[in-house]
Amino acid sequence: MTTIETLLNDPDTAGVWNLDRDRSTVGFKIKNFWGLLNVKGRFTDVDADGQVTGKGAVFGRLDIEVASLRTGIGKRDEHLRSADFFDVDRYPQISVVVTAVEPGAANTADLRATFTIKGVTAEVPLPVEISALDDGSVRVSAKTEVDRDQFDIGWNQLGMVGKAATVSADAYFVRAAR
Repeated sequence: MTTIETLLNDPDTAGVWNLDRDRSTVGFKIKNFWGLLNVKGRFTDVDADGQVTGKGAVFGRLDIEVASLRTGIGKRDEHLRSADFFDVDRYPQISVVVTAVEPGAANTADLRATFTIKGVTAEVPLPVEISALDDGSVRVSAKTEVDRDQFDIGWNQLGMVGKAATVSADAYFVRAAR
């Protein structure tokens, strides 16, 4: 098994890596109806790239088109895209910018990441698992909690919607052509 330290410091992995959009997913889960139900959703239009320096550093960016939000219920999707929640007309993208990585045990790491949602930028802890795959791609799996109030996603009639959403990503990166 290749460790994260090895991947980060290997000159052969240095360079630009692009998201494999066909294999990658970004989703969320949040409690609704006073915690009785979980609402799950996903974003279907996501793009990303990253750079590994080969000297222990990494940086990158993930962009999410908010209009691509899908929960399986059209009316709910429309409401989530409205000014009550994401306000997609004014803020069409969510971005995640990674500026550093702190390797952990085995294949885990903590990314220094800032999320920009509805024009608000804040640092969010982003623990990840990173795996080098046999086909030469790299899989990055992440899960974190995002406080809705921190990003002005505050609509909450009668306290029906949970304060925090669990955001998860299963991102596959392939080396860009050199």
